Amino acid sequence: MKNFLEGMKEWASWAAFCFSGAVLIFLYIAVGRGQSEIAIKDIVSLLLISLVGTFLQYLFFGPRIIKRMHYLLRLFVFDLLMLALLIPTAYFFAWFPTDSPDYWLGFLGIYFAAFIGIAVSFEIYFKVSGKKYDGLLGQYRKRLEESKSLDD
Repeated sequence: MKNFLEGMKEWASWAAFCFSGAVLIFLYIAVGRGQSEIAIKDIVSLLLISLVGTFLQYLFFGPRIIKRMHYLLRLFVFDLLMLALLIPTAYFFAWFPTDSPDYWLGFLGIYFAAFIGIAVSFEIYFKVSGKKYDGLLGQYRKRLEESKSLDD
């Protein structure tokens, strides 16, 4: 029960950050388009995406639930589920004129471009972090060997 409550607390924190970020991005775009107000339906759609999307992120990339899935499979399944969440939300909340294939192609293009950008950014981060930790591990091993040779 304690792990469940800790997990819920982590998820709620992540969801709050996600929602705040989504609202800020939405505001930036809305002001850029000359809008002066936000519809309640837009806020509700951002909240829905933030809550469910953050749960999916926590499920696939958090430390508590899925622990032993290959990273590429994890990324692929997350991507499909996130897209399965976004498409009906975009349709139901009418984020754009949903009767036009051009808008849907643009939506999918933006989604996949953002997904690829984020995935590549994380991959670069992991490689840089891995090299850093490999270097630290090498230094530790060298010091360990030096201290062993001094003891002998």
